[in-house]
Amino acid sequence: MPKEFLYHFLNMTYIYSRKSKTKHKGEMKKQVSLLILLLSASTLFAQNDQDTTYWDINGNTTVTFNQVSLTNWAAGGESSYSLNGLLVWNANYKKAKTSWENTLETGYGIVKIENEQMKKADDRLEISSKYGYQTGKYWYYTALLSFKTQYAEGYNYPVEGNRELISDFMSPAYILLSLGMDHKPTDNFSLLLSPITGKTTIVANDTLSAAGAFGVEPGKTIFNEYGGFIKTVYETNLMENVSFNTKLELFSAYNNEPQNIDINWESMVNMKINDYLSANIQLRLIYDDDIMIEDADGNTGPRTQFKEVFGLGFSYNF
Repeated sequence: MPKEFLYHFLNMTYIYSRKSKTKHKGEMKKQVSLLILLLSASTLFAQNDQDTTYWDINGNTTVTFNQVSLTNWAAGGESSYSLNGLLVWNANYKKAKTSWENTLETGYGIVKIENEQMKKADDRLEISSKYGYQTGKYWYYTALLSFKTQYAEGYNYPVEGNRELISDFMSPAYILLSLGMDHKPTDNFSLLLSPITGKTTIVANDTLSAAGAFGVEPGKTIFNEYGGFIKTVYETNLMENVSFNTKLELFSAYNNEPQNIDINWESMVNMKINDYLSANIQLRLIYDDDIMIEDADGNTGPRTQFKEVFGLGFSYNF
């Protein structure tokens, strides 16, 4: 089955490259079809290989809640509550020279402060699949497909009570397809080097596409870039019941100002208290030259984005 999967994967890669100039919604349907193909292939792969000793399937789900209630509080402040959920699922296959790593990361969070509107604090849906065939002691020929988007509408609040739409489901969405070499000297470190990478940005919301958000031309829904991609992943146990993992992704578009490198850097420290309680710290840094952000002075341009989330609550490993 691994050889059959690789054949179909590379065949779809060829079709993708031949038809990449198709416009608007027809192309978006093709991109989504490619993702569906991958998920269907994973299901068939799992069904046809009944020997589960080659699979390592694990995951973690965390739900955290924070609440502050103030009544006649002389020091000041505002009552608030927040709720955040995170799910990470991994299904990794290793047999002989073949490896196949699949990851799902999804999270959503809300925050409500006193009499203000309820607002979104976190929103992400990320799926990635990496197929490798070993060619040396630590090297693999590798194909990687990843998909990123969010669930709900996102708003900017220039004035409380007013809001401005800045994102939506599939607006943006990112599909990245890369071919290259993966260096894996240990089980907890990998370095993917890909000189052949296609990155597609989708903005399906008509209002956002008309405004030319996230790098698309005004009125269009698809923006294609071709370039080089580097991804490194590292995870370790800092001490008993304390784990650390970090992921860095770098992309340079050959056809769109290659000196402006897109950066996505994520790190997480997870502290296990007992079987059902844990604390974690999530850090994320993003820079994308195609994303315009308005600062407090009204100036618009690409800027470094940073997010920090601390959670203490229910956790379950499976």
